Amino acid sequence: MSESVDQPVLSEMPLNQLIACHECDLLMHKPVLRKDEKAQCPRCGYELYAQRHNVVNRSLALVLTALLLFVPANFLPIMQLHLLGQTSEDTVWSGVLGLYNSDMRGIAVVVFLCSMAIPLLKLTCQLAVLLSIRLNVGRSYGLFIYRIYHHVRDWGMLEVYLMGVLVAIVKLVDMAQLTIGLGLVCFVGLLLVQVWLEVVMSPHQIWVALSGEDVHAGD
Repeated sequence: MSESVDQPVLSEMPLNQLIACHECDLLMHKPVLRKDEKAQCPRCGYELYAQRHNVVNRSLALVLTALLLFVPANFLPIMQLHLLGQTSEDTVWSGVLGLYNSDMRGIAVVVFLCSMAIPLLKLTCQLAVLLSIRLNVGRSYGLFIYRIYHHVRDWGMLEVYLMGVLVAIVKLVDMAQLTIGLGLVCFVGLLLVQVWLEVVMSPHQIWVALSGEDVHAGD
């Protein structure tokens, strides 16, 4: 269910009762939503925020799933290459080491940061934030960590790395025998779980819960 925001008189209203549209910058009164409702901008129709049910518990489940997939996604073989009687196995980590040992250390560092370090940092930040809300401890630290998460979230580029892997598979399939490894399955699963997590983990509800205004964020 969605709800369009009406435009009341905004003069002398407290700032915590106002919200600005991220798309068209319309300033409006922030509505109070019930569960499974969402607020939309009356001018451009952009979704301002939503009130999703059981946000913390569902997000925690997805974060833990992503962390479980992280190790096999990066250290199990993505594919096996059979060429002229020889077999080689490639992983994300071996790709980083291969670039580093080939005197392409700058590229190796970028690949390591964008495909391994920053995604792990993002998941760790999300886990810490959700636990601070779920256990009701250290919410001030949770606010700080959530700010860090929003600064680094755009630097994790798993989808770019996946596109590179798929392009390599398409180019090599006519030259050698390729076998898809379990690492690629886990990598795709990790990417899908993180996309799902971005949808479920409503930023508005997380900010409100961290500020102590919403004691029912985990319901």
